[in-house]
Amino acid sequence: MAKKVRKQIYIEPRHELLLKHLMRETGMSEAELIRQALDRREGLMPFPRDQRAWQEELAFIAQLMEKGSAPGKRSWKREELHER
Repeated sequence: MAKKVRKQIYIEPRHELLLKHLMRETGMSEAELIRQALDRREGLMPFPRDQRAWQEELAFIAQLMEKGSAPGKRSWKREELHER
């Protein structure tokens, strides 16, 4: 493990609430969450993906696809959009 430097920081109450929420959601420590945020800011680490949200989105898209096309026909052509 790399050597770490102790820091004391001040955050706003909303940040405190967010940190506590993220701790419960991810199981990570406050320090690790802050380190990851700094790494992302520096561009060293991609943002973590919320797999649950992505699965919900895929299910929603599948439901829309099952419904098929909307009834009726459009009254415009694609080329007409470029004329505006």
